[in-house]
Amino acid sequence: MPFIYHRTVHFQDTDAAGVVYFASVLSICHEAYEASLSASGIDLRHFFRNSEVAIPIVHASADFFAPMFCGDLLDVRLLAKQLSEDKFDVNTEIFAAGVSERCLAKAVTRHLCIQPSKRTRQPLPPEVVQWLQGMG
Repeated sequence: MPFIYHRTVHFQDTDAAGVVYFASVLSICHEAYEASLSASGIDLRHFFRNSEVAIPIVHASADFFAPMFCGDLLDVRLLAKQLSEDKFDVNTEIFAAGVSERCLAKAVTRHLCIQPSKRTRQPLPPEVVQWLQGMG
């Protein structure tokens, strides 16, 4: 079941042409990811400061289908899928609020679980596996 994050485009998200800057789309997607983790009960402060587990993004891509402007209301739909014991993808689609037939942008981020001090792969923590199961 997708997680839906509601977001207004802010002036700071736009470029000199007045449309959402390409890197801002990935930032909006990451906001939705964080909101999804929090909604599932994960403590974000601990999650992002944990010295035993880090889950960096190792790949990101985005496709753009229509411009987004300051003040636009967005529905950001997020689905996550576990790929292996230490890796998952987050697939995000951005729509104009209430207009589900017109996708404005899509993005994918791939996340890999590591032990930060050794920089070695390790299994995803149970709370992340549980979050992923809820996203399926």
